[in-house]
Amino acid sequence: MDAIYTAVATATHGREGRAVSSDGKVDLPLALPVEMGGNGAGTNPEQLFAAGYAACFGSALGLVGRGAKVDVSDAAVTAEVGIGKQGEGFGLKVTLRVELPDTVDAETGRKLVEQAHQVCPYSNATRGNIEVDLVIE
Repeated sequence: MDAIYTAVATATHGREGRAVSSDGKVDLPLALPVEMGGNGAGTNPEQLFAAGYAACFGSALGLVGRGAKVDVSDAAVTAEVGIGKQGEGFGLKVTLRVELPDTVDAETGRKLVEQAHQVCPYSNATRGNIEVDLVIE
């Protein structure tokens, strides 16, 4: 694959540090969530992954919607990223909640969401590695 764009970010001190993008547009303190024993005073990698996946999936949905001549421009995607013990380490699971406009019927909506799941780079990167549930609301 020839990359069209490459994002660059550096994190220091793991989950208790800071994440900064090479262009400075992202500059965030990192902290363990309270549920994992932290103080929750910063963002965490799961929140960043959720935001990226939701945005990327929304773009993929727009792409397949335009191809099918179905207006999904008012759709909203919420990504829920869970982390938990998996064997000796940790694993992730994702639920993508897709809220489609009322003008999109259920069958068309399901087809578009499934097509977006085949197109989305995050979905392709996680396929077979992370459990991803698609929920249409």
